[in-house]
Formats: sequence, C-alpha cells, structure tokens
Amino acid sequence: MTRPYLLACCLLAFAFIAPLKKTRLFNGKDLSGWKIYGTEKWYVEDGNLICESGPDKKYGYLATEKLYKNFDLSLQFKQEANGNSGVFFRSSIEGTKISGWQVEVAPKDHDTGGIYESYGRGWLEQIPAEKETILKPGEWNDLRIRVEGDRVQTFLNGQPMVDRRDEKIGAANGSIALQIHDGGGIKVRWRKLIVREL
Repeated sequence: MTRPYLLACCLLAFAFIAPLKKTRLFNGKDLSGWKIYGTEKWYVEDGNLICESGPDKKYGYLATEKLYKNFDLSLQFKQEANGNSGVFFRSSIEGTKISGWQVEVAPKDHDTGGIYESYGRGWLEQIPAEKETILKPGEWNDLRIRVEGDRVQTFLNGQPMVDRRDEKIGAANGSIALQIHDGGGIKVRWRKLIVREL
C-alpha cells in the first residue's frame, strides 16, 4: 500500500471514532443564534440567559434558529421566582403557538424532567413522587436531554428521569426552545447550554 492510501485510511478511521463536536448554544453575551417569540422578556445578565414574565403575562419562547433532530443537550437552570418553564425539542412555533415536546422545568412537585406534548397528547411522562426531591429549588440544577431517533432520555442533577420511545417524536424535527409559561411572575436563569449533535 502507498503512503497516501494509508494516510487516507487513518483519517477515515479517525473520523468515525473522533468525539462528536460540542457547540455552545448560548455565548454568554447576547442572543445570537436565537429568535424571540412573543412579548415576554429574554435578556443576558452576568453571563446568564434570563427569561422573565413581561406585562402581558403570556407564553413566550426563545428558539434556536438552527434545527436539531438528534442531539445530546446539557444546561443549567436556576429558578429565581415561579419557575414554570421548560425546554422544547423538535419544535416549530407560529406566533406563540408551539408544536413539539417539552421537558418540564417547574417548581417542586410539578414534574421537572417529565415530557409534555403541546397541542397534542398532553403529558407523556410525569415524574414519580420519589423523584421530586432531585430538584434543588433556588439553586443551579443540571438538566440533560438526549434525543435520538424515537428515543428521549432526560436526566436531572445526574439522575435519570425519563426514558421513552415514541413514534411521533421519532418522525419530527425542529428547534430547541426555552419557554416562559403564561400567568406572570416567572424568572429563570439559564447557563452552560451545550449541544452535541448525534
């Protein structure tokens, strides 16, 4: 075998075993790469991404401009006020109507880490009572969401929350989006949003 051929084989093998690239979804400075839906507040403060209810007290979303189908997303959140929020995946938005699936981020005893289908089947997976103690109210929490094919896995502070296969999810594609629930009084901080495409 010639040296160029061997080199090409080595490079091809490396491409298959090299770790998949991680991308920071939030740069800590501004909302580059994101789009705001609705009139609620999205801003950057002290390197954190903040979602906060505005005067209209309606639903609001901040969605990635890029679509993500298969990915492993990790982030941190801290609920400073009523933390009724969430992370949508494979979602599409028109105005403030979102189609897709939400990994719940909510106050204690309200299913953080569970999966809800908006404008569809509603709750797909809620959290058993014994797992409600995993959330740390008022502190930084680690959330991981892995979506590959028809399988969704969620983890809160390193603990597995949901592992579900769903044909409808498997057929979809769309943005990653953060939510502000309606009703007002909500403020949540986000940081370290890192995605690895699968």
